[in-house]
Amino acid sequence: MSINRTRDYLLTLPRVEETLQWDNLVYWVLDKAVGGKMFAMIEPEPGGAHVAGFAVPPDHYESLLEIEGVRPAPYLARAHWVVVERWDVFTAAEWQTHLKAAHARVEAKLPPRVQRIMELKQREYRALVRENRATAKAARKK
Repeated sequence: MSINRTRDYLLTLPRVEETLQWDNLVYWVLDKAVGGKMFAMIEPEPGGAHVAGFAVPPDHYESLLEIEGVRPAPYLARAHWVVVERWDVFTAAEWQTHLKAAHARVEAKLPPRVQRIMELKQREYRALVRENRATAKAARKK
């Protein structure tokens, strides 16, 4: 897998948003303006300590750490996140399986009112995101 193939795959998952934060590409289940939560990160520049990180179901966390090239994610290990040092640690199919599981895990943990947003039509969803961003921006100006 590569950065571009991984990005392309992540953006096919339901209601995924991509942001640039902490010098990483961060992937969210729903926009954070409507209560979304992050589930994966990609290091966009080659040569870093890792290439990607993602949330892991607690029952798979320890077994993933046994794989060479997978380690606990700094700052996020307590939430069962791992980072992967190289793209060749997993096959493309394994990457997709892990990233889909990360998405599903985070989606399942969203509060019910936020999960209901997943059911909105795309147009309604975008309008809600715009409205929430505008409200947050107005609140910051006060």
